[in-house]
Amino acid sequence: MERGDGVVWRVPGREWTLGAGRRTLVMGIVNVTPDSFSDGGRCVTAQAAVVHGLQLLEDGADILDIGGESTRPGSQPVSAEEELARVLPVIRGLRERTDVPLSVDSWKAEVAEAALAAGATIVNDISGFALDPRLAAVAARAGAGCVLMHMRGTPQTMQQFTHYADVAGEVASELACALGRAAAAGIPPERIVLDPGIGFSKTAEQNLELIRGLGRLRRALGRPLLAGPSRKSFIGKLLPGNPPAAERDWGTAAAVAACILYGADIVRVHNVAAMRQAALVADALKGEAV
Repeated sequence: MERGDGVVWRVPGREWTLGAGRRTLVMGIVNVTPDSFSDGGRCVTAQAAVVHGLQLLEDGADILDIGGESTRPGSQPVSAEEELARVLPVIRGLRERTDVPLSVDSWKAEVAEAALAAGATIVNDISGFALDPRLAAVAARAGAGCVLMHMRGTPQTMQQFTHYADVAGEVASELACALGRAAAAGIPPERIVLDPGIGFSKTAEQNLELIRGLGRLRRALGRPLLAGPSRKSFIGKLLPGNPPAAERDWGTAAAVAACILYGADIVRVHNVAAMRQAALVADALKGEAV
């Protein structure tokens, strides 16, 4: 249950050393979508999304992740034009009001390029530069920070690809391929954080096994890890009555603490105020700085 030595993550205008006695970072989710699994439709206007993002910052978020396309299992893709119409006003509105790093949650090169020009400094790609081969070059040209996630297939097909002999080992190997794609585009490793993709191409039991294997992944890959268990279906399946996503925060807090204790450096969450408390307690249990 070690986080290992400190590792630097650089994004434009910001540098963090993660691990080695440093506190866990909290990434707040700003969904600008009508159909996200937890809070779809909450921020139906750019103004509402900006207000929500500013509240997450007040609650203690270190980074805001803005997404305009749901990637829940079985979700349907939207056009780049629609995604841009959703996220660009939010990114611009937030950038006018804060210098906190903003991340664009997109696998499309066209969307990422415009978002980076509008003020985002991080690209969060669910496919680890696999779905759009042009995205790595866009991130490289911008000098952007990158979050590269593990997923097999697409959001529409990913739950067909859940066969693993060794989930942590195979996720590590496939994330190493994502690092290779980044290196081929000229992105230095210190700009990259890796996400094992909790809930993507994994069964409920595999998600638990993956969380238990986070330290192993971090040691194998040598990069900081972001974990995103927030309100996901595997948590609901563990709780009495399988409550809807918005009612899974208690279970999420336990999952967030476990992710940190097993090796995560960043947690991506919906309820920043509550999960920052969970992170602070988990950091203290590990003896990390608070």
